[in-house]
Amino acid sequence: MTHTAQLMERQNAAVAGGVATRKIYAAKAENSEIWDVDGKRFIDFAAGIAVVNTGHRHPKVMQAVMAQADAFTHTCFHVAPYEGYISLAERLNAIAPTGGENRTMLVTTGAEAVENAIKVARAYTKRSGILAFSGAFHGRTLLGMSLTGKVMPYKRNFGPFPGEIYHAAFPNPYLGISTEDAIADIERLFASDVDPERVAAMIVEPVQGEGGFNVAPFDFLARLREIATRHGIVFIADEVQAGMGRTGKMFAFEHAGVQADVITLAKGLAGGFPLSAVVGRKEIMSAAHPGGLGGTYAGNPMAVAAANAVLDVIAEEGLCERATRIGERITAMLKGLAERQGMERIGDVRGLGAMVAFELVEDRASKQAAPALTNRIVEEAEKRGLILLSCGTRANVIRILTPLTIGDDTLTEGLAILEQAVEAAFSAAPAVAA
Repeated sequence: MTHTAQLMERQNAAVAGGVATRKIYAAKAENSEIWDVDGKRFIDFAAGIAVVNTGHRHPKVMQAVMAQADAFTHTCFHVAPYEGYISLAERLNAIAPTGGENRTMLVTTGAEAVENAIKVARAYTKRSGILAFSGAFHGRTLLGMSLTGKVMPYKRNFGPFPGEIYHAAFPNPYLGISTEDAIADIERLFASDVDPERVAAMIVEPVQGEGGFNVAPFDFLARLREIATRHGIVFIADEVQAGMGRTGKMFAFEHAGVQADVITLAKGLAGGFPLSAVVGRKEIMSAAHPGGLGGTYAGNPMAVAAANAVLDVIAEEGLCERATRIGERITAMLKGLAERQGMERIGDVRGLGAMVAFELVEDRASKQAAPALTNRIVEEAEKRGLILLSCGTRANVIRILTPLTIGDDTLTEGLAILEQAVEAAFSAAPAVAA
């Protein structure tokens, strides 16, 4: 029996069934590669779900963490604060484009960041309603699930959910939902379901992650900014998956030329260590009373040290520019693949920077989702040593999230395996008859 098979047996006997995993049990990782417990090498096109933007075990990140571990690992910032937390807050305040003076708080997970962003928005506005969007993902906590606009696997059987959360349509040009359609849906909500003067915040992903890598049209983000300003609504940009250089800019919403009031960060912030942040305008972030924000592990010293190193690496290695180049290569390969005869079930290729996806359909006319084909491509890639992730509300999108430090040769190798996996899956899974 392989070590992998043994671990699968032990996992089934010990780990809750609701914790879904793949059959890749990691033994070591370096930059854009992972080796499993049986010695098989994988090219990582998932990056821990956009966490290791700076690659697995970046030397500068590891050095910073080890230095911090030699000093202390935990005091709780509320009990004995430390300079690293303050330094990271200063740096995030300086780069966050809100148009004003900023303040930052650190927590541990993306869901925590989202929940605290909602808390400060409600404290600041003295309102309670929250506007979110279809296809959104904002976490697995009760409030996070309520904000999320995707039922499976996140919301089924876990209700009831907190009230005063409203969902409007998110633009999806591929499926015929325009910016005008989405804005009209917000106006419908304001006319029929909630007075905009009771809405504390709207929260939006500039590029939806779990929803299918749907890129928010820039005019849509500009219209949201105008609506938020007109009604005194706090505009929260959820940059948990799209932030930290992933899209070619530090924050994805910068592409639209708009300013958020509050920004949530996590995933790529600390190079693989658990850390998240809420960054926003001083008057909003200071609305909560002392003691109202925080947590025992919030701003863990080693994760904070990693994050300070990550900011250095992004700047020193030009990772925003690198993300753009990686995205161009991936997009060109996928569009070329989609144009080949027999590849008509690739319905759409989309993305921003190194946040690229392709959508699988039964045929381009009906655009009927092809989740079985999607799963087959992921499986074929895994057999060949490539880690891919699926996403989308219809479970028919494959997303590509390479570390931004991936070498050109490794990227070329990974794209070749991806092409082979698509070809194998297409030949094994004929289209559904019309």
